Amino acid sequence: MTATATRHTEILVVGAGPAGLAAATAAASAGAQVTVLDDNPGPGGQIWRSGIASASIAIDPARENAIREFRESNASLLPGRRAIDSQQPRTLRAFVEETGVIETITWDRLILATGARERFLPFPGWTLPGVFGAGGLQALVKGGYTIAGKRVVVAGSGPLLLAVAAHLQEDGAEIVTIAEQATLGSMLPFAIKLLSHPAKLMQGARYRATLSHVPYRTGCWPLAVEGTGKLAAVRLTDGTNTWTEPCDLLACGFHLVPNTELAVLLGCELHDDCVVVDATQRTTLEDVFSVGEPTGIAGLDAALVQGKIAGLAATNQATQAKALYKKRNREEAFGKALDRAFALRPELRSLAQPDTIVCRCEDVRFAQLQSQPSWTDAKLQTRCGMGACQGRICGAAVQTLFGWRNTSIRPPIFPVPLSALLSAPTSNEITQLQEPS
Repeated sequence: MTATATRHTEILVVGAGPAGLAAATAAASAGAQVTVLDDNPGPGGQIWRSGIASASIAIDPARENAIREFRESNASLLPGRRAIDSQQPRTLRAFVEETGVIETITWDRLILATGARERFLPFPGWTLPGVFGAGGLQALVKGGYTIAGKRVVVAGSGPLLLAVAAHLQEDGAEIVTIAEQATLGSMLPFAIKLLSHPAKLMQGARYRATLSHVPYRTGCWPLAVEGTGKLAAVRLTDGTNTWTEPCDLLACGFHLVPNTELAVLLGCELHDDCVVVDATQRTTLEDVFSVGEPTGIAGLDAALVQGKIAGLAATNQATQAKALYKKRNREEAFGKALDRAFALRPELRSLAQPDTIVCRCEDVRFAQLQSQPSWTDAKLQTRCGMGACQGRICGAAVQTLFGWRNTSIRPPIFPVPLSALLSAPTSNEITQLQEPS
């Protein structure tokens, strides 16, 4: 197996979701050479993931316009690639799934648009077949998974729940109930703030109208999944009453967690688990920018304007970038209100029982972790966080349960076949390729 040669680009964007597309389009439209990496086969990321065509699903004009403008900008998309490490300054290596090799890409400026993932919290039965992440189930349905006629409970926290429920219903699911752990009192200030964001208010109202017959229970959360060998029902509570909802599937996620592993590996500074950026979206590293969810969960509109600012700033268009600051700041304030409204309730920390699996990769139970003083000790004694997902699932869970934060990000940040690592060019070979001939 032969590794591909190093390629160079003026601006490298990691992530082809809304933020990455906006950044790439702005930079390429200014005449810069722009290359975008993404692990999906096409542009759009998780939020604009393409899927099986359905007559019941309306075309999203924002998605269509963003992808059209991206393609017209002459930016290059390298799909099916995951950035795995950086062995030298201004260099990234990416694993190409189709060919099984590692590419090396050098850059002058880097824009990180690595998105976010769902937060999962362990409770009895959460690993049974039939339990999905809320966004994960939606992605599977877009990929062709059939849920027509299936009874689905949607539970967890965040505005994603309502959107997922509406989309699953459009694909034929019967939504049994929506259980939101946040209280009505905590969500009320957020609802009032929506009045100053009419587009978001209308979108939420459309989702709720579509689901008008479905109970939407605030201050409600799952206690356990019941079933032998697979999910049969979900036990829910509102803190006072407990009841069981028979169902075929559970779509459950407790808001989102920023994907900051690549930023940390490069040496970018974090604050409150988010990448620190200045007014131009520049990180604490020279010529490295970050946009979208890694800088804080604030939604689609924030991602788009942050991406455009970074693309403009990276191509020395400071005046045009500055004109967008007010809009960006407004969207980021909305994100902070979102965090306050959907803050996790303390009861969620006591859902796991001694035999509840916390780390699915290494089959580590809650009781095995209770005696550990830190994340490092838990790794050494139980291998929690050392499996294939490298702590992406259990990391957020143990932070919620014990307050532990991952103190070590090591390359490769995604699993890579040993054959690909052995065939990749060495650091000396990369240096030679970078030097003028």
